[in-house]
Amino acid sequence: MIATSVGYDLIFLVHVMTAVAVVIVLVAMRTAADAVARGADAPTQARRLPKGRNWAARLVHLLPVTGLVMALTGDASVSLDHTWVVVGIVLYVLAAAHLEARTLPLEAEVAREAAREGRAPAGEGRRLRLSVDTALALIALALITMVVQF
Repeated sequence: MIATSVGYDLIFLVHVMTAVAVVIVLVAMRTAADAVARGADAPTQARRLPKGRNWAARLVHLLPVTGLVMALTGDASVSLDHTWVVVGIVLYVLAAAHLEARTLPLEAEVAREAAREGRAPAGEGRRLRLSVDTALALIALALITMVVQF
């Protein structure tokens, strides 16, 4: 389907660039959580944790949208009739839901604690790291699904 229409190719490009950006953001979030879990000093925690809302992580919401647009506007090779398309969209939606319901609120809590107390407890960092790992695993499974196209 790639290189058959400019519109489709642009959506595909946005989809791929967004997926790469989401992985980069999640890795940065994991690095920050790991620093807290390892007992990083106050300046390190302040530098790595967000000061407000983490808008970068919300890029994940573009993935199922662009995926659906490609599935609905593409030819039969990328239609919703393929299991891999449905699995990929479901995994992206699960990752987004996990981020919104668990990871981002926990990250905000850890950041507030670090701002208030100077440092967040290592246990909170471990909880955040596990939550980010869950989101990363869901995104990784979705990316593998997109590449393998079983």
